[in-house]
Amino acid sequence: MNGAYTPPLDCSGGMKCANFGPLWYNQQDKNHSKRDANMMTKVLFVCHGNICRSPMAEFVMKDLVKERGLEDDFFIASAATSSEELGNPVYPPARRKLLDHGIDPSGKTARRITKKDYEDYDYLIGMDHWNLKNMERAFSGDPEHKLHLLRDFTRTPGEIDDPWYTGDFDTAYEQISEGCKGLLDHIMAAKGGI
Repeated sequence: MNGAYTPPLDCSGGMKCANFGPLWYNQQDKNHSKRDANMMTKVLFVCHGNICRSPMAEFVMKDLVKERGLEDDFFIASAATSSEELGNPVYPPARRKLLDHGIDPSGKTARRITKKDYEDYDYLIGMDHWNLKNMERAFSGDPEHKLHLLRDFTRTPGEIDDPWYTGDFDTAYEQISEGCKGLLDHIMAAKGGI
């Protein structure tokens, strides 16, 4: 990535963000310090509609990062590969599952991936192989090897079935939580533990 980082227009979860050239901060969090965005690890979770799995992953990961006191080191968001749900909030059963775990996804609305996301993010994390194929198509490949499945960071690699179709939000949440923990451990190990 060359030059200053410019956060995507949807600054994650509908939060209002300000861009100060190479520095930016989340205006919703008054205690969030300004930080050189090039030092941050930027993660984009992706699923088909951005109303179930990817927003669940976005907010689970944000919660894990917050628990470890690493908010200043990460920028986390989510997006869709399709345009079917653009502007819609997190699907109610996914929202309830997050709220059951003390995680509030309020303000998040679905957005679609853009070609620029490939240069803006360090990790582009899909939930299933269709997500990966659609991202490869949208990004014209993956020359920097940024595309991964979330469960590839667990002891049981594979896909996370779409709970929109299965109705199984419990399993989806468990797999997403396990994947986010593994991804965070992977990133921390790659950074030397920050």
